[in-house]
Amino acid sequence: MYAVHTFLFVTEARMTDPGTPLHLAHGPALPNRIAKAAMEELLAEPGHLPGQRLERLYRRWSAGGAGLLITGHVMVTAQAMADPRDVLLEHGTPLAPFRRWAAAAHDGGARAWMQINHPGRVIPGIAQTWSASDVRVDAGRWSRLYARPTPMTRTDLVGTVESFATTAALAREAGFDGVEIHAAHGYLLSQFLSPLTNLRTDEWGGPLTNRARLLLDVVDAVRTRVGDDFTVAVKINTADFQRGGFDEQDARTVVGLLASHGVDLAELSGGSIESLAVNGFPADGRTLAREAFFLDTAATILAAPPLPVMVTGGIRRRAAIQQVLDAGAAVAGVATALAADPSAPHRWLSGEDAETLTPPVRWRDKTLSAAASQALTHHRLAEYARGATTPCARGPLHALAADRLPTLFPTRRR
Repeated sequence: MYAVHTFLFVTEARMTDPGTPLHLAHGPALPNRIAKAAMEELLAEPGHLPGQRLERLYRRWSAGGAGLLITGHVMVTAQAMADPRDVLLEHGTPLAPFRRWAAAAHDGGARAWMQINHPGRVIPGIAQTWSASDVRVDAGRWSRLYARPTPMTRTDLVGTVESFATTAALAREAGFDGVEIHAAHGYLLSQFLSPLTNLRTDEWGGPLTNRARLLLDVVDAVRTRVGDDFTVAVKINTADFQRGGFDEQDARTVVGLLASHGVDLAELSGGSIESLAVNGFPADGRTLAREAFFLDTAATILAAPPLPVMVTGGIRRRAAIQQVLDAGAAVAGVATALAADPSAPHRWLSGEDAETLTPPVRWRDKTLSAAASQALTHHRLAEYARGATTPCARGPLHALAADRLPTLFPTRRR
């Protein structure tokens, strides 16, 4: 019976118009198949809270036509903040600002999921970080910005699982429709999945089933806390794009495990700070397609997905969205294109195929190029968040300087 169900799902997905609603196993249906994927926003107010800027931004995205808005990553513990400008939701955090944020995201009819995350070792400028093993970030000459992490103890891991579950329960209480657990892009759960960063010899290391243990424990704890009428999604890499790292076959196995643990949707992305595939610079030398550039590495999963799949990365036109759906995905995730034009989904749903241009920065230093491209995105988001109709122009060098200056004086993590 399960095999028949899977076949019917794939057949439907390959005939799906982007405007077709999607009914998930848990939580409310999505009004269409276009999602605003998570982007780093860096717009938290003092106390790491959402405020009027995030409310304006999400109200505009909701009015723009995307059926799903996934927030930028929200930290699950104050002990591990990826950036001092990130939002934090943990036990004791006031919920009123989060209720207003969720209401703004719902304002135009979109569903809203909160992406929840622990950065692990990927915290620049901090003396102590945590990870699966004591493997330091390898970012070339920028590696010195990252401390050698402390391997997490059993107590640390139990506490981390509880932190994710608490944040998910609070997100539900605040009015969000679901959460997306971030297990991609080289953050903590991804660090456990990758054989390059997980060198443990205990029950959390070695074979993939052990390396996936922390992620599955988080999924189970979250589901227990949020109940059956709330969506639980997971974002994973299709590959790390590093030789010897987490690869397509690993991703296929993990997606199968997620399906057996009641996950409603798996978002497929790729890369990390060490391999900037999401910016078009894979460390393993593979050439990525101009648009929908994780579609090839997702092919083995999309051939027979055991649960609905969302593919994100580089989508800027309606034709690319249709290509993703025709390949077997249930949802197409759009990120930086919606920083350029928040109303693009309305145009795509009406049949337009106009490309939303977000030209990347192509400096010689790939890490700086990626950082500058992200800084330009942050600038556009900040402009929309202050109420601008059209963001004022800013060059990549100026954007990068403005973007990185606050990190020179990070807030104290308790």
